[in-house]
Amino acid sequence: MNFRRIAILLAAGVALPFGAAQATDLEVTHWWTSGGEAAAVAELAKAFDATGNKWVDGAIAGAGSTARPIMISRITGGDPMGATQFNHGRQAQELVEAGLMRDMTAVAEAGKWKEVIKPSSLLDSCTIDGKIYCAPINIHSWQWLWLSNAAFEKAGVPVPKDWNEFVAAAPKLREAGLQPLALGGQAWQSGGLFDTLVLSLGGKDLFEAVYVKKDAEAAAGPEMAKVFQAAAQAREMAAGSNVQDWNQATNLVITGKAGGQVMGDWAQGEFQIAGQVAGKDYSCLPGLGLSPYITTGGDAFYFPVLKDEEKSKAQDVLAQTMLDPKTQVAFNLKKGSLPVRGDVDLSAANDCMKKGLDIVAKGNALTSTDQALSADSQKQKEDLLIEFFAGTSMSPEDAQKRFVDIISSAD
Repeated sequence: MNFRRIAILLAAGVALPFGAAQATDLEVTHWWTSGGEAAAVAELAKAFDATGNKWVDGAIAGAGSTARPIMISRITGGDPMGATQFNHGRQAQELVEAGLMRDMTAVAEAGKWKEVIKPSSLLDSCTIDGKIYCAPINIHSWQWLWLSNAAFEKAGVPVPKDWNEFVAAAPKLREAGLQPLALGGQAWQSGGLFDTLVLSLGGKDLFEAVYVKKDAEAAAGPEMAKVFQAAAQAREMAAGSNVQDWNQATNLVITGKAGGQVMGDWAQGEFQIAGQVAGKDYSCLPGLGLSPYITTGGDAFYFPVLKDEEKSKAQDVLAQTMLDPKTQVAFNLKKGSLPVRGDVDLSAANDCMKKGLDIVAKGNALTSTDQALSADSQKQKEDLLIEFFAGTSMSPEDAQKRFVDIISSAD
């Protein structure tokens, strides 16, 4: 930021961003490439560019499972970007411990993040040894069933009110030539579907016993056996999806070719881009219509250590900009997620987002598996579940035995 620009801003009474510096380009890597995600990213870029700096987009296609290894390789290999996306949780913990990520505590204190970010667990996930290393940007929850109203009308059955009614309607959907459940072929999608079944069908106590307490006995118990039986039902309903990416599966619902999809609330962005209206064209059931609980995961941005002082100052500006109230609203309305700030105006939120806000307001938000499990334990679980959902050769009983082994050694 040059002196002329500073003078103009001061004359206009505009507050300078934290650590204002000479305008600079800053590469930001992320895996948001679907239509709804791209629209949301554009809001972040617009807000950052308005500070006089320049957002250099580093989108990596293929979702987080593809993007994270590339991001980590660049950082550890000495070619760091200006900022990079990770999910709330422990995905970047080793990078922080290796001294490769910047301490953003000063920016957080200037922005009073501890006071405005809700729930506090989001900022806790950014905190290691009392220092804050990332900027939480949204709250995502996995536990949603998205339904095509047109598909159920074609099948001649009412739009389900919960998972059980959805399962019961599956044969009618098949008879009508429709895909009952849309599921993409990536491991994280199978893992998210399964975790949703654990919480929504098994309940809060089972979910926390298995994932938070790492209770192998609970993982081996009869309640988890019921969840694996439900997963086998979901596997049968998902057979024939023949898509890879999550947004391709969402598009099957949007176009009425599939009855439903279990996917996080980021799916809302795809429905919005398609011009569909919640409650009219599609229905959304948090907790699969059975549970009052959701998990609060989401996305945060980390800022690698850079040798360029001006780029480091631009990192401070970007972090502050991402948490600005106006940016939070503009981004999250497009993304389908909830803002991390508890002090923003969300009067423009749609019906589905309001359902999520109501659950969080009631205190029914739980820790996500990304926060409870290490990246290695998550991958082991996802590897098991992608194998389970890929065919019918693995029985629910055998899958549960392998799951118990993973939980018993999870960290």
